[in-house]
Amino acid sequence: MSKICQISGKRSNNGYQISHSHIRTKKIQNVNLQKKKIWSFKMNSWIKIKLSTKSLKSVYKNI
Repeated sequence: MSKICQISGKRSNNGYQISHSHIRTKKIQNVNLQKKKIWSFKMNSWIKIKLSTKSLKSVYKNI
């Protein structure tokens, strides 16, 4: 299961975790994905999709 938003295409980001002594270690910042059932007016049925919370907010805003 890939951690990619099916609407916006967002995926994980590479970054550093910096300690107090400024030692940098690699870290992955994952997307906040949620599994949701959304009604599709086009197919007239429910669809299960994985989407980020930001795209979920925009979906509910544009309904």
